[in-house]
Amino acid sequence: MTTDASASAARRPGEQVLTALGLGAPALDPADASPHTFPGGGRWRTEIPSCEGPEALAVVLKESSLLDVPIHRISQGSGVWMLTDAEITEMVAATAERDIELCLFTGPRGTWDIGGSVRSDSRGAGLRARGHDAVAGCVEDAVRATELGVKCLLVADEGVLWTLHRAREAGIIPADTTLKVSALIGPVNPASYAVYERLGADSLNVPSDLTLDHLTEIRRVSAAPMDMYIEAPDDLGGYVRMYEVAELIRRGAPLYLKFGLSKSPGIYPYGHHLRDLTLATARERVRRGRLALDLLARHGAEGDMAPLGSRLPGTLNRFETTA
Repeated sequence: MTTDASASAARRPGEQVLTALGLGAPALDPADASPHTFPGGGRWRTEIPSCEGPEALAVVLKESSLLDVPIHRISQGSGVWMLTDAEITEMVAATAERDIELCLFTGPRGTWDIGGSVRSDSRGAGLRARGHDAVAGCVEDAVRATELGVKCLLVADEGVLWTLHRAREAGIIPADTTLKVSALIGPVNPASYAVYERLGADSLNVPSDLTLDHLTEIRRVSAAPMDMYIEAPDDLGGYVRMYEVAELIRRGAPLYLKFGLSKSPGIYPYGHHLRDLTLATARERVRRGRLALDLLARHGAEGDMAPLGSRLPGTLNRFETTA
């Protein structure tokens, strides 16, 4: 992965007016800036999440054209198992036509099986795969999806991540398959971030409540791409960080800007009974993306976008795999 320590600082919100009134903020510390970029250049990419099936995908693609929102990746949250082969094939073809990476979630996950601890106050093991059979189900999803042309898999379990990385290294799934860590198990410190990278993660969705200093700490130990909800769904806290976008990029690059949506009901696992809500929220996520990109433009930070069509993470640190 290439590095660029000279990334320019953007204008901060309200900077000129506040400075004129004697309320200017301290100068940014250049040491806080991430020195990393995506391979081929660029410090940020975009992602539209929660795109549940071909119909929602069509809405996202149409709206992104209308609003001129560039998209590098589109992800789905219900899982490979919630889509038919025909639906997956349709989504693969539609995203390939626009040179967009399609990411589907592997399952099953702990929140949907019979384990009781996940429904306790402690939330138990959360989304992690419970038992051998759950890991096997995730592997089944991964093999099926990649055979149908999917190039990115979303995982919510460290063991599943390592297993799929080993499968990738062994040629069982394509070598250029990328593995993305879910926000629901996202690392919150530099040590755990580095471990996920070594287990095979190609991008890691960190929780949206990490501070700017937390991002800088992570970037001191890892160049693996980071995903962050600029607006998080309510079940992930509902945080809205649009005015921080330029600084999030400065600290966290290479960074995927994820355009989520607060104040909307959950839609996983998706079915046609949730159709109207799913299509409406898909459309609004793209609009939220336009709002965030407009902020970047106003603050002079829009020029560092990675080229459209780029998807690979560059050379990352891995644990040694064995047979």
